[in-house]
Amino acid sequence: MTKFIALISEHASPLGTFGGVDSGGQNVYVGQLAKHLTGMGYKVDVFTRRDRHDLPEIIQWIDGIRIINVPADPPKYVRKEDLLPYMEEFTGYVLNFCKEDLSTSGDSAKYDLIHANFFMSALVAAEIKRILSIPFVVTFHALGRVRRSIQGNADEFPDERFAIEDRIVAEADRIIAECPQDEQDLLNLYNAKPEKIAIIPCGFDAAEFWQVEKTTARQMLGLPSHENLILQLGRLVPRKGVDTVIRAFGLLKQYGIQTKLLIVGGESEEPDPRLTPEIARLQAIAIDEGVASGVTFTGRRCRETLKYYYTVTDVFMTTPLYEPFGITPVEAMACGTPAIGSNVGGIKFTIADGETGYLVPPNDPDAIAERIAYLYKHPQVRHRLGLQAIQRAHDLFTWKHVASAVADIYENVLDITQWVNSTGEVWQVKSNLQSLPNQSKYKLIETSQLHEARNTREFSNYHLLPSSHPSLRRIEQNFVAAIAVMEKSRAIAPAIVEVAEAISTCFANGGKVLVCGNGGSAADAQHFAAEFIGRFRCSQRQGLPVMALTADSAFLSAWANDVGYEYVFSRQVETFAQPGDLLLGISTSGRSRNLIEAFKTARQTCIKSIALLGGDGGELLAHSDLAVVVPATDTQRIQEVQHIVLHILCELVEEQLKEGRQGEGEEKLNVGHWEWDVVNK
Repeated sequence: MTKFIALISEHASPLGTFGGVDSGGQNVYVGQLAKHLTGMGYKVDVFTRRDRHDLPEIIQWIDGIRIINVPADPPKYVRKEDLLPYMEEFTGYVLNFCKEDLSTSGDSAKYDLIHANFFMSALVAAEIKRILSIPFVVTFHALGRVRRSIQGNADEFPDERFAIEDRIVAEADRIIAECPQDEQDLLNLYNAKPEKIAIIPCGFDAAEFWQVEKTTARQMLGLPSHENLILQLGRLVPRKGVDTVIRAFGLLKQYGIQTKLLIVGGESEEPDPRLTPEIARLQAIAIDEGVASGVTFTGRRCRETLKYYYTVTDVFMTTPLYEPFGITPVEAMACGTPAIGSNVGGIKFTIADGETGYLVPPNDPDAIAERIAYLYKHPQVRHRLGLQAIQRAHDLFTWKHVASAVADIYENVLDITQWVNSTGEVWQVKSNLQSLPNQSKYKLIETSQLHEARNTREFSNYHLLPSSHPSLRRIEQNFVAAIAVMEKSRAIAPAIVEVAEAISTCFANGGKVLVCGNGGSAADAQHFAAEFIGRFRCSQRQGLPVMALTADSAFLSAWANDVGYEYVFSRQVETFAQPGDLLLGISTSGRSRNLIEAFKTARQTCIKSIALLGGDGGELLAHSDLAVVVPATDTQRIQEVQHIVLHILCELVEEQLKEGRQGEGEEKLNVGHWEWDVVNK
């Protein structure tokens, strides 16, 4: 049965604009988690405070996710430091939202579990748990006592935050710490129970951040092709330590380093000190340091362009005074840019010192300048760190991994243990130790007490059925997620039909199909060719001319070594393609450079091209004449649907060619100098 999750994020909506004072990592976290959870088969609602008059109460977002804009006055931007007085109204709305469903369905509560983000959202979740017994998980994103110890009087959150956080730590079913330091702070400052805490980091979306070719990225941003660039990107608030980066930038002249500093972020598309006061403060520091001409404030940028900024720069900077996690260094690493960051909080977990970048003390311009200078003087080290950064990002910090780990926490909380008494009646207890029905024939035995309880006389009247094994839960999650994507993929049926007709027409006119892909898609290309050269469902036909460009290992290795791997397919298109032929490219991302070059060559030589893609289609979509785009972002799910699409194409083409031949009443049909035998029954 599909489980329904409520994500609460009172000040950080997935629809928020990245880079503002209160718009940053939490917005990304909530949005990405919601998207990946739905990809795994969960239903998700996101509750966030309405901060504009024109926002509707419910917005149907991507992948069936609903954004619930909670009317907790006033409907305008309010600093998160000032939001606590509105949480009672926020709680009342969410509670009524749940109760309305109860009154209509008469069943259990709408949501199986609540995942709260930040302490105020967790306060809402704790109240709902108290009234409706819905369990909740919390990700704090920042802890009040840590913030106060570092910022002192600059911390403007009310002191009530500390007592609220104490309550949440005590009442939450599970707590997600974003890094080892976060876990230690929960244990040492809040007396959290170790068994309640799970460390799950934030992540990056591989469909959103990758290493773009540097020349292309600079062209996209209109930047000089050979200028040295350093990047600072994120929210512009004092605790982020951007002033330290500017001071370090001013010291680079001592090392003879000529470079520019890009600062991306703010409350507006254009850098406006009136709307973003921190810009004015930072500009004054740049003037004092004598580097104002080398510092460029770009203003806020949409997330679609951030990968270009990460890629064009030589070094990424993130030097806050403290940071619970920090998503930006992970995104920079995913784009192949080494990062220099403060040795605090989550940053000392994400950046591997000396392997993917360097860690420096906070508020230490000299240490930062020395590390920047070292990377510029040793470009081979910078290149190596960039490659290792990509590997570390993909190994540890993809949203797919994060969402899977979070889902395991959910399932652990929701795990149901069934008990059957001697009369055959069944009752259940959730492993989060919620109360059982208060009847004399039932005995409440907490999960932690089961071992001891087995030896008691009362327990002998009951039989405990084994709860789900973690591996079985994972298997179920995968089947649910696969089925969900398969259902959504019904929408691409018209595109599949169009592609099948194009392939049939190609064969009927004596043409052939060239097919290519990388990795698993290379195997799919050869599989596709084998089905046509051999036989799929029709047992009475000659082979059909499909050529996998991935099969000649001698040519592939030679051309990749002598010319470049990005041209291994385009060279074969130049060589083998004839008028009337088709090129079919298979890619989950649409970003493979060798496929893009092959499709460019096909267009130049008037060869029609077909792309089998996923996600947003990537760059390859624009170069294709026809495309089938699987509506998913998870590579595994995309590949599974692509396998089915390839088999459907085989079946449709066989049927279309056979029907076309029978309609003509002829004995044989020439297909690229091959013959199609028709058996009339």
